[in-house]
Amino acid sequence: MKKYFFLIQLMLLATHSCMAQNFDIDVLKQTNLNRNTNLDNFFIHYSNTVTYTYAGTPILIYTIGIFKKDKKMQTNGINMAINAGINGAFTYALKKSMDRPRPAVTYPFLTPLENRTRYSFPSGHTSSAFNTATSLSMCYPKWFIIAPSFAYAGLMGYSRMHEGVHYPSDVFAGAVLGIGSAYLSKRVTAYLQQNKKTNKIYKAVTF
Repeated sequence: MKKYFFLIQLMLLATHSCMAQNFDIDVLKQTNLNRNTNLDNFFIHYSNTVTYTYAGTPILIYTIGIFKKDKKMQTNGINMAINAGINGAFTYALKKSMDRPRPAVTYPFLTPLENRTRYSFPSGHTSSAFNTATSLSMCYPKWFIIAPSFAYAGLMGYSRMHEGVHYPSDVFAGAVLGIGSAYLSKRVTAYLQQNKKTNKIYKAVTF
């Protein structure tokens, strides 16, 4: 797992360096300072929904699977929970290792809607939203699942710039990390289901 973490870290460092700081702050300045302030409350509440969708989606799918006695659905819920755990660990570790100040710390002319000063890169909200969207779309590859899932994730990324708490590079890196973690998790969960010991756990928690 460590080699995957360092690979992702190198990829995101490249993303960070490739997006020039002037471009980064210019886009954020246009988004934050020229925003429609009537939408501030909407985007604040919208950002807060990510916690519920990130944790709630696996739980909801697993619970529905129990009521429907659908083992595949239950397994999907378990795999999505593992996926969320892997993505969360990567996101937290990268935030700590990068320790990028929030935009308003460096550029006090911005008007952030949240009082945060550290751990700007990558955007955790965006990472969580794209991770959920990717994981859900891989489990249920239907257009009516994929389209709204990624629309939700994309708007989540925009909301973080509207609120002035993340640079565009933070948002882009969060999206890359969320999607990449989902594909890595797919390999991890496939291994767990094929492994005799861990497969017993799957069988024990599916009904």
